[in-house]
Amino acid sequence: MELWELVARESVRDLIARYNANGDSGRIEQMVQVFAPDAVFETLDLRFEGRHAIRDFFNGVTRTAAGPQERVPDSPAVTDWKARGNQPMLRHITGTTQIDVIDERTVRARSYYYVIVPHGLDHWGRYLDEFGLVDGEWRITHRTEHTDGVFEGGWAHQSAGEAVADVLTHPMNWVPPQTSQP
Repeated sequence: MELWELVARESVRDLIARYNANGDSGRIEQMVQVFAPDAVFETLDLRFEGRHAIRDFFNGVTRTAAGPQERVPDSPAVTDWKARGNQPMLRHITGTTQIDVIDERTVRARSYYYVIVPHGLDHWGRYLDEFGLVDGEWRITHRTEHTDGVFEGGWAHQSAGEAVADVLTHPMNWVPPQTSQP
């Protein structure tokens, strides 16, 4: 393997991680910098062309550093989470990333993701990505996000409604932790 290919692979891994970390933290401006200026982002039945359109979409989804949780009525788990002094959170975890280096200027990758919120697993799916060199730096040129499933009543289900692929019933009944009496 040549050095340029190692640089390409590590750059792709870094872009995937920065997309999620910045988005989960509400840093939309930094998140959209992983995209090329003329990138395409597709999710559900929506298509956004250009970094400005992608930014506008995500600004509508994530309003604060607490993330989109603030837009959804609290579940008992979130109410308890906040009562213990915690901020609402949203964490995307990406794994099983397969990277195909096409040539010195083009890379494709496929990744699985899942999303954790205070009540546990919320939704999951896949990223299908294309990357290119833009002014000497790797950027996402096309991302298609497929939501494979969500839990009924969770953030993604309430946000996307019937547009999501499958709706499953959350497999556990959440019960607040019992406080022990001295």
